[in-house]
Amino acid sequence: MSYLTVQNAIKRFGNFAALNDVSIVVEKGEFFTLLGPSGCGKTTLLRSIAGFTDLTSGTITLDNTNLRAVPPHRRDIGMVFQDYAIFPHLSVFDNVAFGLKPRKVPAAEIKTRVMQALAAVRLESMAERLPAAMSGGQQQRIGLARAMVINPRLLLMDEPLSNLDAKLRIELREEIRDIQKQVDIATIYVTHDQEEALAISDRICVMSAGRIEQIGTPQEIYGDPQTRFVAGFVGTLNALEAGSATEGLLTRLGLSSGAGLTWAVRPENIGLAGTGMTGEQLAGTVKKFTYLGREAHLEVETPVGSLVVHVANPSRSEILAPGAATTVVVPRESLMAFDAEGQRTEAEA
Repeated sequence: MSYLTVQNAIKRFGNFAALNDVSIVVEKGEFFTLLGPSGCGKTTLLRSIAGFTDLTSGTITLDNTNLRAVPPHRRDIGMVFQDYAIFPHLSVFDNVAFGLKPRKVPAAEIKTRVMQALAAVRLESMAERLPAAMSGGQQQRIGLARAMVINPRLLLMDEPLSNLDAKLRIELREEIRDIQKQVDIATIYVTHDQEEALAISDRICVMSAGRIEQIGTPQEIYGDPQTRFVAGFVGTLNALEAGSATEGLLTRLGLSSGAGLTWAVRPENIGLAGTGMTGEQLAGTVKKFTYLGREAHLEVETPVGSLVVHVANPSRSEILAPGAATTVVVPRESLMAFDAEGQRTEAEA
């Protein structure tokens, strides 16, 4: 039996469907991420699980309990917010202890549980400090400790790192992942950051316009996208222009150029002649060259359109100025086909 099940969830605000027949399953101890652009429904789904928003229809079951029949404060769900929601006038200890007092937890047990939670987020030495004297990353860890100290059945995190700078986000996302595995709490994490989702998730649910596009492991979502939206949202994608040049390329590769099909390829799955990659070759002209150390990004004008190519570990001899002639290599297996509805399809000639 699955731990958390959301089935056929619909949430309407007037004529607008924020959730349109959404179903997910989350297992015990799983780190499950809701990923998508602003307005796709991911926060509405999270708030519905928390009880802050009720569904128009559908079911939410947690460990065999019908959550829609349970008021929010009795759901035993920990919540970590984007804006920390820290009480500035309370010490770190009292901020973390805040949720235990209404539960009538004895004072001795409160002290033990708070210090255990602070130890988990490496803040036990700062228990008596006021949050105002602490960094954004430390304040977010206070929020995480406060969510965990109630021993929740489920942990919900709504874009908790979006207010932090890029370096701190990377550091703290690793900490969150380590802490979650240590305490073994099923966690649903909301983000619009594709790299963040790929780095920390057991599984990812990609959402768009209130619907689920695809659910899978990070490797499945990135390496085997099932819709045009997923392929374009998670990672970079080159779409081949329709026309005789693309039809010729597909024919040489033994692929179909049928009506309604869109063909695309990721920049790292194509290369330049002379780098060891094999496939069909396209003569092109460099429009832009960006050196990033461990890789270089090239924009190359070709007969099938402008293609971005990622070259790993470029040498000095591989630096190409705009206007330079080059050849792009397209392996057959690197191309992906999508039908008129944006669904992934096999399209051999």
